[in-house]
Amino acid sequence: MPTQAIDLSEIIERQPLNRFIVRLIAVSVLVTFFDGYDMQGIAYVAPYLQAAFHLDKLMLANVFSIGILGTLCGGIIVGGLGDYFGRRPAIIWSCVVFGVLMCLLGFAGSYLQLLILRFAAGIALGGLLPAAWALNIEYAPRRYRSTIVTIVMLGYTLGASLAGPIAIWLIPRFGWPSAFLFGGIGSLLAACLLFFTLPESLRFLCARKIGTETIARTARSLAPGRSIPSATRFFLADETEAAQGGFRPGRLFAGELRWITPLLWLGFAMSSMAVYFAANWSPIMFESLGFTRATAALVSSVSQFGGALAGLALMRFTDRHGTIALTVMPALAVPVLLVCGLVALQPAFFLILAFTGVAFILGTHIGLMSIAGIFYPSAYRGTGAGWAATVAKVGSICGPLAGGLVLSSSLAVHSVYAILAICPLLVGACVLVLGQIHTGILRRERDVAPARIVPVEPIIPG
Repeated sequence: MPTQAIDLSEIIERQPLNRFIVRLIAVSVLVTFFDGYDMQGIAYVAPYLQAAFHLDKLMLANVFSIGILGTLCGGIIVGGLGDYFGRRPAIIWSCVVFGVLMCLLGFAGSYLQLLILRFAAGIALGGLLPAAWALNIEYAPRRYRSTIVTIVMLGYTLGASLAGPIAIWLIPRFGWPSAFLFGGIGSLLAACLLFFTLPESLRFLCARKIGTETIARTARSLAPGRSIPSATRFFLADETEAAQGGFRPGRLFAGELRWITPLLWLGFAMSSMAVYFAANWSPIMFESLGFTRATAALVSSVSQFGGALAGLALMRFTDRHGTIALTVMPALAVPVLLVCGLVALQPAFFLILAFTGVAFILGTHIGLMSIAGIFYPSAYRGTGAGWAATVAKVGSICGPLAGGLVLSSSLAVHSVYAILAICPLLVGACVLVLGQIHTGILRRERDVAPARIVPVEPIIPG
């Protein structure tokens, strides 16, 4: 009797937004929450660390940047482990290690200990986002892919938005260590939940040719009305056999990727530079301009939420029209930031424009995160997204350092926003070219009919 061969990509593309996908999105949001909390939370702990350890602005910039340097290493390390061992163990173990190290940060007793623990926690944290992107991309139908990844990134934004209120409530009552302990204990609890709920990627299992029974069981949950025997041979019609082979760095530059990868890296790096510049220094800049610490925290938090909403609204257009839709955000960010930096404004109007500019920067960054893994095949999607995120960390490291240098200079504080406008300008140029390439890819894919179910003659031993 012929063995049935089933195209997994066809099952994934035809599935509706069912309970399985909703559960995956929900637990992924939990993962990204703590990444966002750490990214923004350190900015609110910073004034207390500055006083406790007698740090100047450049030493404080080192505390910001050393964690990002750790994520730079973690993106490559954990992304590669995710492609080798699976998305599920990479996410769960990263969450566990990050949680332990965040708890230890609450007991740091010196500047050197802060730097070491921040770096180590960054390594664990660096692989979480690429692995989460890869897992959701590999389960999401193409028509919802950017939107789903953006919803997952709402967890990141929610964590960043709530970091300020949480820190402002906890620290006066329990001291600055409580902000780190909140993130650490929360991450460990999240890891326990992930152990029982997080699935492994079907595309990963199929590309590695392992877990046939698991593939069949999960495929039945995605297509409940379809007969899928355990002995079925599964394949991915939308990925070539060559793409399903092992990873080599040169594959990130094969074919059209020779243009896509450098553009993605440059755009991601400049976007990250702007995001981390604003995230780490905005509270301190607002205080320097005469606003209260509570006002600074509120505006920074609302900017995070506004950027998430802007990015989410844009993603439906990205799913329909491709990457080219992302050009809207940086095009809006540049003029707003230039006005903030070059024009003398009333305090209230300055706050509104600063909030708007940062929201557009964050919307752009979320959009780039949503497309970071879509250009790479399943066999090395985690590595491709991980390398993109890692290169982006170069910008993330430069952002806080540049902020420290500019704010230590004789320039007026508000002029920082005019300098910041350079980043979305370059991002917009990269996204424009990426969008044109992606439009061509989508046009070709629409012209190719995907394979369906194919009978395969059994192989008779001997």
